[in-house]
Amino acid sequence: MKKESRLQQRIIDIEGLVRRVPQEVITALMSLYDKSGTPMYIVGGPVRDWLLDLECHDFDITVPDGAELLCRELIRLLGEGAYVQLGTDDEEAARVVWRGFDIDVSSFRGGVATIEEDLALRDYTVNAIAVNLADAVKGSSARTPDYMLIDPLNGVQDLFNRRLRHCPNAFEADPLRMLRGYRFVATLGFDLAPDTLEEIREQSDAICRIAAERIRYELDKIMATDYAAEVLWQMDESEILCQLLPELYEGIDVEQPDFHHLDVFHHNFQTLHEMEQLLAVPGKIYPDCKDEVIAYTKDGNTRRCLKWAALLHDIGKPAAMGEARNGSRVTFYGHDEIGRAQFEVIARRLRWSNEDRERTGHLVAMHMHPFHLCNVRRGEKLTRRAALKLCKRAGDDLPGLFLLAMSDSLASQGELKPQSMEKELVELYSELTQIYREHILPALTGPPLLGGKELIDEFGLTPGPVFKEILGELEMLQVEGVIESKEQAVSWARLYIEEHGVKED
Repeated sequence: MKKESRLQQRIIDIEGLVRRVPQEVITALMSLYDKSGTPMYIVGGPVRDWLLDLECHDFDITVPDGAELLCRELIRLLGEGAYVQLGTDDEEAARVVWRGFDIDVSSFRGGVATIEEDLALRDYTVNAIAVNLADAVKGSSARTPDYMLIDPLNGVQDLFNRRLRHCPNAFEADPLRMLRGYRFVATLGFDLAPDTLEEIREQSDAICRIAAERIRYELDKIMATDYAAEVLWQMDESEILCQLLPELYEGIDVEQPDFHHLDVFHHNFQTLHEMEQLLAVPGKIYPDCKDEVIAYTKDGNTRRCLKWAALLHDIGKPAAMGEARNGSRVTFYGHDEIGRAQFEVIARRLRWSNEDRERTGHLVAMHMHPFHLCNVRRGEKLTRRAALKLCKRAGDDLPGLFLLAMSDSLASQGELKPQSMEKELVELYSELTQIYREHILPALTGPPLLGGKELIDEFGLTPGPVFKEILGELEMLQVEGVIESKEQAVSWARLYIEEHGVKED
């Protein structure tokens, strides 16, 4: 069945929109309507998603005025529910949370008198469609389905065409709507209308006036989709992305050594694209470790952090750029740590949580480690000590680190790139995982051979940095199989204390 036919069927069954809502809520709303006679309109996302046959988790209603009072009366009739203030000085709006279901209620915007005028003040025409609640409850016997739809800006036609067209003066009223449009591109698969795209390009600098928390919310929604790379590239074309992430653009025309085929800017974008490809089939690229990778990538927040790390992993390269001593090639020594510092600036500017900022920044700082180990591994065997260092530093994000490394490698297709690079990463992760399972995990999860109490009781040491040095090295030796018993641990610790001149208390 064609998309138009499916949409037409949804219009015919428009009263089915209210069947998505708990009957208790509809009964209470209709009771309030019968008592006051104040019209109530289902608007925006719920109508759009019904027509597109998409799942919807909330219910948006607009009324001429008195939205907050209606919410409180609704809670009274339902006998329970939480009231959440949503409005501002310019807009009256509130939310009722009832048994996990959200009912958002707003008054007409800008003091307008009709629903048609209110709809014209919204963001996009596909969100400027309304249904009279009473008509939907009474069904098509009261009105014809087409007549039930209140659509002053031809939003239904834009739904047919899968097109996002902005409402009049939408971006002047709230510049965030430009960014929200790209979120709809990512989540709905629609295209921005040419005149809307041009308007965004002309007004892109206005996005900088918006609160960081609102910007982060929209960017997170985009990153949560499977099309972040494509949509961010569209944002680049309309010049809105450079307003939000100017650090990313410092990589334009910064050429790289011959194992790369792109400049730093385009390489970062390509790495994000490769990351999304890997996340679509997370268990495929590292077959020996697929269970760990699949479990790791199930969490949506983890996937989002990985995408940010992919996009920004090399932002430190422009600042780190130099030349080899003989001038034979460009170098970027320390770009990983410089990149982490620059990422911190971005994350704080966008008001990221401390946890997400630390996690993503850590991935950026570590993204070269797998490649360094691959270089070492070409000439010698991977040691348990090296494996432990990497596993401990990466922590729970070890699968993410190797996904980032693989994305980085796939995004580098220069003439001098080792042809076996991806194969080496697969072999390294496989060997690393084997060492972890057989040697590191038993050492870390079993009872310690020596602890801080023994260092105090046996050697009279005072707790301090030396404890970390001794216990850390002892852990290394245990993983390596050099020390296997408490007696050996005590003997080694005594020798270590003597050789390093550690003073007793």
